[in-house]
Amino acid sequence: MKPETLTFFEKVYEVARQIPYGKVTSYGAIAKYLGTAKSARIVGYAMKGSLDKDVPAHRVVNKKGLLTGKHHFEGTNLMQQLLENEGIEVVENQIQNLEIVFWDPAEELNKDS
Repeated sequence: MKPETLTFFEKVYEVARQIPYGKVTSYGAIAKYLGTAKSARIVGYAMKGSLDKDVPAHRVVNKKGLLTGKHHFEGTNLMQQLLENEGIEVVENQIQNLEIVFWDPAEELNKDS
């Protein structure tokens, strides 16, 4: 599909698929990158609907590093387990060292431009 024909959710999924292994980003960072800075909640809705679309939704957290989407994953701690398998430390549903593992799509994806 051409970028101009993608739905907002599809654009969110395209960004999420770029998050590197061992990194996380936030709903707000994706929204800001897409030019809709106040749409973090809509990005969250997109993540909720992405679980069967080959999207690493476990790598998207809230701005404080909290695993706010964890209840949308099967299993009690699946989101945390997936992150920990990538070397990300999670304590009490919060990413540790967020500033080190945070990936900002606005900085990283614009390098290619």
